[in-house]
Parts: sequence; structure tokens; C-alpha cells
Amino acid sequence: MLNNTDWKTSVQDYSNALLGIEVTLSADPVTPDTGFSQLAKITCNLRKNNRTIYLIGNGASASMASHLCADLAKNARIHTQVFSDLSLITALANDLSYADVFSEPLKTCGKEGDLLVAISSSGESANIIKAANIARQLNMTTITFTAFSPANTLRKSGDINFFVNVGSYGAAESCHSMMLHHWMDMVSL
Repeated sequence: MLNNTDWKTSVQDYSNALLGIEVTLSADPVTPDTGFSQLAKITCNLRKNNRTIYLIGNGASASMASHLCADLAKNARIHTQVFSDLSLITALANDLSYADVFSEPLKTCGKEGDLLVAISSSGESANIIKAANIARQLNMTTITFTAFSPANTLRKSGDINFFVNVGSYGAAESCHSMMLHHWMDMVSL
């Protein structure tokens, strides 16, 4: 658990959490380097084939999705999209349900060969899980970034799954940010 007040101990705890990430490819455990290499390969193929990366998350994970969307578009020259327009979110939440805020636009925009990156600390957010299910129906590749419980639902939904074994939102968000930036650095032009 990462809740030390001593700076040096906190930094060491974050380092240990990041060094201990668990990665699965389909359901098989792989090393982090293998997982990130596979993700980089998928990303480069997407760029070559002019496909789209969709990034989704709630709260701070939504901020990370938006941030990475911009970085991937600018630095990796990849078409990206987030569904963070307030009018879209509130219309879908009001007219359908909050569980549909990502899956409904993904149904319209997502295509076979695209990529969904789903970021969720708990791995149990209904709207994220529903979007992952739609991505699977559309034959998209799904990448997950989760924490808290190794048995979380979202982690079972991805083609490549990155799990960090921490139990607080701050720790999960900080680790996910580092992992997402590592991916970004691997695919920048």
C-alpha cells in the first residue's frame, strides 16, 4: 500500500509497484517489456494502416485519456479520439444511462482494426466494461490499465492487460500515468 508520509519511502513504494506490474497477453502472463513491445507493435501498425485509437476513463483516468490522446496525435502522428465532450456525455447519460457514455459513440465510430485503451483504477466501472464489450463485438483490439484487484472485470476483457497492485486511486492513477507515458515514448516519431 502506498500511503507513506516519508518522501523517500513513498518514491521507493511507487518504484516497487511499477516494477511489479502484471501484464497478460490474452490471458497468459508475460513480462512488462513483452506487453509494452506488443502494444508498441500494435500502435505502429495502427499508424501505418491509418486506424484510430480510442481512449476512455472516468475522473482522473478521463484526464489521462485526454492527455494521451493529444500526445499520441501530436508526437506519434496517430489518429486518436476521446469521448469527453460535455454535451455528448450529458446527453447520453440523461437520455440513455451513464453506462452508455462510451459504448454508444464507440458503436458509431469504432471499426475493426481500431484500438480501445480503457483506463480504470477499479476495473469495475460499468461504462468502461460496456465499451470494452462493444470493442470486442467490433473486432477492435482492447488494452486495459487497471489496479486494486487482480480479478477485476475489465482486466479479463482486454487483449493486453496492464495491472498494478495498489489499493488507492492516487497510487493507481500515478502508476497508470507513468505506464501510459512509457508507451507514448515507445511510439513517438
